[in-house]
Amino acid sequence: MKKESILIAVVALVVGFLGGYLIGTMSTTGNAPLEAPGIPPGSGSPTDYSRRITEGEKIVAREPRNLNAWISLGNDYFDTEQAQKAINAYGKALEIQPNNPNVLTDQGVMFRKIGWYDKAIANFEKAQKIEPNHLQSLYNMGIVYATDLKQPDKAVTVWNQYLKLDPGSATAVQIKGMLDRLGPGTQPAVK
Repeated sequence: MKKESILIAVVALVVGFLGGYLIGTMSTTGNAPLEAPGIPPGSGSPTDYSRRITEGEKIVAREPRNLNAWISLGNDYFDTEQAQKAINAYGKALEIQPNNPNVLTDQGVMFRKIGWYDKAIANFEKAQKIEPNHLQSLYNMGIVYATDLKQPDKAVTVWNQYLKLDPGSATAVQIKGMLDRLGPGTQPAVK
């Protein structure tokens, strides 16, 4: 079971990083990237992150209501595993735009990283209320239930909801595998 927990955690981390990247490259309006002016996308090297974080901190100091800068800064903290700073940056973004399911989910992943599982679940649930078909929040909620809270029945419910929405993706295949490893009675409702 220990190897399975580690595998689930690694998969969740990879998917969380992908979610953070996607938030950084998609617009909430569909028109413009979420990167703030002056924060160029980098290759992901430590130097790039350091420079981008420094620039992002300067931007939010000058423009504390700059939603895109807060999200980009949160994503950079997320990607550099600075969980508390990411939580704070996402919190500032949520003060500006409280119903952003992507930011709620990324903040939830960071809550999980520091062991605040109840707060993580609350964020994922809020993201689901805002956008009932939000796959990333369902996926991560299942991870927390299965891995951290040891509540496989709740993980099964959440992941079956995911599989109804997205039965054929690579993530769906991962979820089916995780459901199989949870044991008898946890088989996916969608094959």
